[in-house]
Amino acid sequence: MSDPLEPAIDIRGVTRTYPGSVALDAVSLALRPGRITCLLGPSGCGKSTLLRLIAGLEPVDAGEIVSGATLLSAPGHIVPPEARGVGLVFQDFALFPHLNVSDNIGFGIGHLDARTRRERTRGLLDQFKLAHRADAWPHTLSGGEQQRVAIARALAREPAALLLDEPFSGLDGDLKAEVREVVLSGLRAARAAILMVTHDPEEAMLLADDLALMSGGRLLQSGPPQHCYRNPVSADAARLLGPANLVPAQVEAGMARTPFGAFAATGADGRADYVIRPEALRLAADGASVTIVDVRFGGAVHHVTVEAEGVTATLHHRGGEIPVAGPAWVAIDPARATRLEGDALAAFRDPVIMAP
Repeated sequence: MSDPLEPAIDIRGVTRTYPGSVALDAVSLALRPGRITCLLGPSGCGKSTLLRLIAGLEPVDAGEIVSGATLLSAPGHIVPPEARGVGLVFQDFALFPHLNVSDNIGFGIGHLDARTRRERTRGLLDQFKLAHRADAWPHTLSGGEQQRVAIARALAREPAALLLDEPFSGLDGDLKAEVREVVLSGLRAARAAILMVTHDPEEAMLLADDLALMSGGRLLQSGPPQHCYRNPVSADAARLLGPANLVPAQVEAGMARTPFGAFAATGADGRADYVIRPEALRLAADGASVTIVDVRFGGAVHHVTVEAEGVTATLHHRGGEIPVAGPAWVAIDPARATRLEGDALAAFRDPVIMAP
């Protein structure tokens, strides 16, 4: 049995360049058995390129990719895809149209004896709730069923790692939630190291044991979803996980004073900037005096824009009474105020509110 602490795939300082651009810049990331890592970032940031390098479809220009004691990729060295023990599922699923569901799943394990191949195929059909479609042809399957067949086929070979490129992007609404739960259960049962590319922050935080946040070919931050959300290392990292306010503060004698209230602070005295999520600000019976300038209905919450001392911020209001424009008071949850340091501020494009 593999050591859960030992990476199934270890990506070490990997760089990939194309003429006139750097697709990946010294990216390091460890994928561990039994854990799902969601790779989150905007289009063109290098997510799919990283998947292709791990799968062995492209070489690395610097750094290395290692699996256990095996060097998979390094400059001038590349183990071919079929010898890596890495599965890859593309967005189009690429099922074989001339094979039924059972035969698609069992396609890559033809080297096994018939009984073992049959038992493994049957187990995957059950895990992914496809047993009733075992004899169906790909063209008769729904999008969610095709996706589950493609993932089951990749897992049939018992890879050390499985790479999924935006697996739920073609599904909508209730179907997405239903398919996601079935797929998640099947992935966890496989105990492989999973790397899932997505551009949806909510999906990433719901599914991931670990997040890997990318922008501009660089890995900004990695770690458990809650830590990345509440403790972003930079403004870009904060922005990838949803809306956040940039709030100026003056730090003095262990207190940060902002237009929206004061709270205990660490770090050097002087001018500082804090990332504060909308849910960390609330309307209160007393506190910092603000003016409500806009209220928008957002379903479960109202999005309330407030202004104080020339600084604007957005908060999420869940109370029964709908706020109205005019004077109000707000309070800050200090546990959710994150100070940005040095270069972390350079990437903050919008001084008020940011969202993916």
